[in-house]
Amino acid sequence: MSLFLASLGFGLVTAAVLAIAAVGFTMQFAVTDVLNLAYGAVMIASAFVAYALNQAGVNVWLALLAAAAAGSVGSVLLNQGIYTPFQRRAGNSARAPITMVIVSLGMTLIIEFGLQAIVGGTSVSYTMSQGPTVKAGGLVLTAVQFAIIGLAIVVMAAVHVLLRYSKLGKAMRATSANRSLARNCGIRTDRIVTLTWAITGALCGIAGTVFAINNGSFGATSADLFLVVILAAVFLGGPGQAYGAMLGAVIIGLATEISAAYITPSYKDVIAFLVLLIMMVVRPGGLLGAAVS
Repeated sequence: MSLFLASLGFGLVTAAVLAIAAVGFTMQFAVTDVLNLAYGAVMIASAFVAYALNQAGVNVWLALLAAAAAGSVGSVLLNQGIYTPFQRRAGNSARAPITMVIVSLGMTLIIEFGLQAIVGGTSVSYTMSQGPTVKAGGLVLTAVQFAIIGLAIVVMAAVHVLLRYSKLGKAMRATSANRSLARNCGIRTDRIVTLTWAITGALCGIAGTVFAINNGSFGATSADLFLVVILAAVFLGGPGQAYGAMLGAVIIGLATEISAAYITPSYKDVIAFLVLLIMMVVRPGGLLGAAVS
């Protein structure tokens, strides 16, 4: 029982990190129509911004704000400088989606290995204390792990308020549903797309920093495998569904960490895809996506 509770605690932390990343990824995809596979690279680049400040004596939680800003600015520049020109050239051709996937994969390599050329190939760690160990209902976690869970809850609540109660959120949902119709209704869709990249980029920066904190150490290519887990959570919940990404993150986070307690931990990412494959057989559109007949 103690082993199960310990793995449950780790699963909640993993789910918290994954939720922040997956929600940003799926909102980005829903509004901009870009499957941004460079998302993990931007995460790690943002984490290194926080690391640089942390090494200069800044508390890592304050440095997280700088990482969010870096992720936001980097994502907007990535869209305006790379993705938008390629989208315009591809137009409505049948090859447009695969073109953007190839472009985003190329940007992943450019960002990661460009970063590696700057910071080196060794792993680094933040200078920070894990705080006291806290026991809650049988769960045993550090204060930092509880802080990550709390941060994820705050971020998810903020996303909920944004999407449900703000004019920007309603415009984002309208643009996601039908960009042409939204434009005809007076919504400045280009501006909404740019703001979406900024917001989701901030989530990407936050996710990169808490991912690095939770991992303990990280390098320029550390998020490559984690991007696969993000995709599993996104498609499990339903592509383009923010609430689906939250639910998918919880399921994948718990499934991978609990299974790691009873089987070889190196197989836990395989578990994420087994859960996804089972769901795709039962409900191909994802948990909260449209049912496929």
